[in-house]
Amino acid sequence: MLSVTNKWFNHVIMQECIWKFTCLRDLQVPDPGHVAFSWSKLYGSVVDGSHSYIFRQQEKHIDWMWIGAFSFNSEVAFLSERMVNPPVKIPEHGNIDDMLQSYGSCLLRKIKTGIWIADLQLVRCPVCDLEKCEGTMQMLDARLIELFLSQGYQDRSWDYELIGSHEIKKTSRGAYGAIFDLKYLTSNSTAGIFDYKSWTGQPHDFQPKAIIALHAVAVNTNLQENQAGVLMKYLAMRAGAEGEVVSIRISQQLL
Repeated sequence: MLSVTNKWFNHVIMQECIWKFTCLRDLQVPDPGHVAFSWSKLYGSVVDGSHSYIFRQQEKHIDWMWIGAFSFNSEVAFLSERMVNPPVKIPEHGNIDDMLQSYGSCLLRKIKTGIWIADLQLVRCPVCDLEKCEGTMQMLDARLIELFLSQGYQDRSWDYELIGSHEIKKTSRGAYGAIFDLKYLTSNSTAGIFDYKSWTGQPHDFQPKAIIALHAVAVNTNLQENQAGVLMKYLAMRAGAEGEVVSIRISQQLL
């Protein structure tokens, strides 16, 4: 009788519908529809403690923080480095560097829709290569949930490319970065991100902070007094040379 029960239980827990329900429940995201891998594998890749620096550039990695999951339902991302109050002015013309210089934000198109996972990474500052350098670079690191299981990522034929950079050449009180699904930029589900006082911390709290919404994610670290400013870099990984965007990084480092 026990053997029969065990076989029945094993059969039940291997059902895809169980893993799908568990994954969507724990990540608190809606059903994305079609996914490229089984839900059991997707769930395992999320909860096993993996992050992007486990697979590449381990020597640069210092620490990380899981933020959560959000959804892209449209193929356009709004990336921002400034805390602005709605209504947000959306840059529609020019290259990414021009948009960043003028607006402190930009649009990134051809995003792979689905569930995205967001982490906050602390990595060694690339200004120098000294192993004992105490400088850190903050990075908002977002990826499609299928990324770590994809052949192109595993064989390293997909890689990050720099799509834009911008220097904030003045005293900066914080290192802020945000990724929005453009379609939901003004929706009620995203409103909490614009309530900066509720999540960015007190001025003398220098611990990194993050907030996740149904269709957006943002991070901020309050900075000590600085004169030179902050260098922002925007990177994207595509599924092949002309493929869809499957990962986005926004990094900040003191100049």
